[in-house]
This record gives sequence, C-alpha cells and structure tokens, in this order.
Amino acid sequence: MQIDKVVVNSSPLIVLFRSGQADLFPRLFKDIVVPEAVYHEVLAGGEGDAAKIALPKTPWIIRKQVEITLPVVAWNLGSGESEVISFAVNDSGYRAVIDDMAARRCAETFGIRTLGTGALLVLAKRRGLIDSVADCLQRVKNAGLWLSDAVVQLLINEAGE
Repeated sequence: MQIDKVVVNSSPLIVLFRSGQADLFPRLFKDIVVPEAVYHEVLAGGEGDAAKIALPKTPWIIRKQVEITLPVVAWNLGSGESEVISFAVNDSGYRAVIDDMAARRCAETFGIRTLGTGALLVLAKRRGLIDSVADCLQRVKNAGLWLSDAVVQLLINEAGE
C-alpha cells in the first residue's frame, strides 16, 4: 500500500532536520501535516537549532489546528503526540510518523498505522532515495534519536544491507 499522507510528530522532524535529511519528507509523501502543538514543540528548540530555524521556512508542511479527542486525553501523552493521534483518528487516510513508544501504543489501540523515523529511512531506501540506511540511521542517532542496537540491526536487515 502506497503511503502518501502523513501526520508528523516533533521527534522525526527534529532529528531529520538536524541530520540534514528532512528533504525526504516531500520526496516520500504528498501531504505532510504538522499539528500546531508539534510545530510549537519544534520551535522551542535552543538557539541555533537546525529544526527551529528550518521549520518556519519549510514550504511542504501543512500546519493544522487539532482538537485533542477525549479518548486520546486518557493516555496522558504530550500535546504533540496527542494532536498527531487525534488528527489521524479523525482522518484515517493519514499514517502517523511517531517515534515515542507510548504514543505508538496509543495509536495502535485506535487502529492508526504508524511509521517511525527508522522505518521512514527504510522506505526511502526502497524507493531509491538513499543509498544506505545504516549511514542515515547513524546521522539521526548523532542528531539525538535514541535507537537500540537491536532496532538498528532490524532496520538494516529490513533494508537488505
């Protein structure tokens, strides 16, 4: 199934901007929704943060005001994760791009399909947009994304490297 519409949480945006790989979003997806809470979380980065600087100038994002739905509130997630999941609950055509495990479990409970930053890189490799998942994973790890060695190996294997 072709994934062409995503709603994105702050962590994938931040690490892909910081690692110089955010251009993968518009190359992979047609619609990239960023809820307002996520937008503001990215802008809360420190002085000189690559994501904070780049996001306001990024033409491919679609900013959306999202009301957090009552069932999602019960999960006690951050506002960004809650808005991402609430948006996807109300528009089933969107895949949620989330790295946080609790948020992924919440999304799964509501039948929302998710994609983490690592899986996004595997998808980019499959579509011929990058040469090496291993190299790109190292770049996002250097940019602050924590991934266990087991997950890194799983992603590298999934990419056929």
